[in-house]
Amino acid sequence: MTQQSEEAVIRCEGVWKIFGRRASEALEAVKSQGLSKDEIRDKFDCVVGVREASFDVRRGEIFCIMGLSGSGKSTLIRHINRLIEPTAGAIHIEGENVNDVSQKKLRALRAEKIGMVFQNMALMPHRTVMENVAFSQEVRGHDIKDRTQTALRAIKAVELDGWEAKYPDELSGGMQQRVGLARAIAADPPILLMDEPFSALDPLIRRQLQDKFMSLSSEMKKTTLFITHDLDEAIRIGDRIAIMKDGVLVQIGTPEDIVTNPADDYVADFVAGISKLGLISAAKIMEQIDVYTRREGPLDLDSCPEACPDHSLDRLVDLAVSTQQPIVVKVDGKPAGVVTKNALLRGIKGDIGPAEKTA
Repeated sequence: MTQQSEEAVIRCEGVWKIFGRRASEALEAVKSQGLSKDEIRDKFDCVVGVREASFDVRRGEIFCIMGLSGSGKSTLIRHINRLIEPTAGAIHIEGENVNDVSQKKLRALRAEKIGMVFQNMALMPHRTVMENVAFSQEVRGHDIKDRTQTALRAIKAVELDGWEAKYPDELSGGMQQRVGLARAIAADPPILLMDEPFSALDPLIRRQLQDKFMSLSSEMKKTTLFITHDLDEAIRIGDRIAIMKDGVLVQIGTPEDIVTNPADDYVADFVAGISKLGLISAAKIMEQIDVYTRREGPLDLDSCPEACPDHSLDRLVDLAVSTQQPIVVKVDGKPAGVVTKNALLRGIKGDIGPAEKTA
């Protein structure tokens, strides 16, 4: 996962999208009367696609929006580059409200700042891999030498060297996805919008492309809004995750937060089958060392295995199997907390109650 600053590159503030001829009436009614999605449909013949969505995406962050089909996630992402106009609310890109910009400026925003990768790559069948990848540079008027060099770098980045002269129908599904990713990379936008780009692929190819995407995103410092219906995928690649249901962002947090502290039963059902080993860190399950020593007495630090606060349960298990001593968690070289085998077992179960947390 990437390391990101706190600067918000994308900011959504109270975004609503209601489909239907009476959308304005429906919005007023839902705000004043608190009508449900079904009530809006029955009373106004309107569909609530997004309901008061607010979130930030920080520079360099991979922000995943996860939800089932019909949850509103794809509708929401299409507001970012104004493919869809919101019924209410604002979307800011690097501080500028995209709803207020002219059509000319909007075209420039889409061409220069935002790249899009979808499940259906929409590759041009009459153009080669090279020509498809170089298309964005061609549209901008770059000469053939420059756009060829740019395209070659992007093709190499997604490991399609040697396939430059092939046409889309000569490629596998995974290779076509790589061409789509290369096309977005060649445009070199600071922001990527990705709408279930890997969902139609076989599991092995999907995992390989996830790895490639994460590596490229980190290396090229892209800010990414990533849509998926697969929680495993969101947890694997996301710095933060937003869970969406019926147009509402139910919970936003790190993968660890989502798994260990689900906001409601809906989120809890989603995360029930997720393995905790790679997600929960020592910091989540350790207790402060003074609390431990007051209860258990002095601790022989020299005989205890050591860990860092960000070490996962998986690493802690490896340390714990070879000793009967608790694991000492150190911060800046100083003992800060203790992970007992009991706390480790509770963490594996996903049970990290207050008694096991650091203060």
